[in-house]
Amino acid sequence: MSAPFEERSGVVPCATPWGRWYQTLEEVFIEVRVPPGTRAKDVRCSLRSRHIALAVGGQELLQGKLFDSTITDEGTWTLEDRQLIRIVLMKTNRDAGNCWTSLLENEYAADPWVQDQMQRKLTLERFQRESPGFDFSGAEISGNYSKGGPDFSSLEK
Repeated sequence: MSAPFEERSGVVPCATPWGRWYQTLEEVFIEVRVPPGTRAKDVRCSLRSRHIALAVGGQELLQGKLFDSTITDEGTWTLEDRQLIRIVLMKTNRDAGNCWTSLLENEYAADPWVQDQMQRKLTLERFQRESPGFDFSGAEISGNYSKGGPDFSSLEK
């Protein structure tokens, strides 16, 4: 069985003071470094459609209005190796043109180069979804890829 496209093509992370975040067409991943030995009972995480709050041991690490809406019931968090919290948010809008430019509305923005790489990756992921028989994991993209790239849906097959 082959790995999903997003795993083969790598991720385009956006570094933050507490860890990093990255995205696929469908999901936003947040990785927060926490002190070694952190226990799940020390973690308070609230995931709502447009808001996130994360505190560890009573100290707020991440809080604010998300860049775009998510599906509340499908958001999850896990504590891995007692030193990393991984949060997975499911985007409400799952097209390639919906590339988040920042994690929160006014914080943790991707720099222009990272933003460009994120958009390229989402466009390639869209092409993979539309043409499942092809492997786009090593592909390079240039030209019009902003807003998800060109729309080929009206072309005859």
